[in-house]
Amino acid sequence: MGTLNILASSLIYLDTSPVIYSVEKFPEYVPLLAPLWLKLQAGEIEIVSSELILMETLVLPLRNSNTILINAYKQLLVSSEMRLIPISLSILKQAANLRAITNIKTPDAIHAATALSLNCNQFITNDKGFRNVTDLPAVILNEVLAS
Repeated sequence: MGTLNILASSLIYLDTSPVIYSVEKFPEYVPLLAPLWLKLQAGEIEIVSSELILMETLVLPLRNSNTILINAYKQLLVSSEMRLIPISLSILKQAANLRAITNIKTPDAIHAATALSLNCNQFITNDKGFRNVTDLPAVILNEVLAS
């Protein structure tokens, strides 16, 4: 199993999947992602995502009336050191452009545009489709695990 290479003072963007893996404690990903959360708590890095992540993570817990997961996601995404970025007009314009040239789905285009607008050092995901976005420093978790 590989390890995430996280530089001090990095601005890290998290796609939805790593957040789900962490909150729902997916056994193959927890050891990989644990150092990321420790560095955040120590103030060594900053972790950001789009406000869209709140909607994406809450759908299934709400559908299943799983208050434990609902509260866990809200705790991480709203009440922690992680910073959520509002979906602005400029992000939507950039997302539309990305969608037009890469054909990625709308939510993915919003995530990519948000990360690009902030000049994030890493974009942590498990979706290889983000490799199609030029200048996005995508880190694919399954590839890290396989290394």
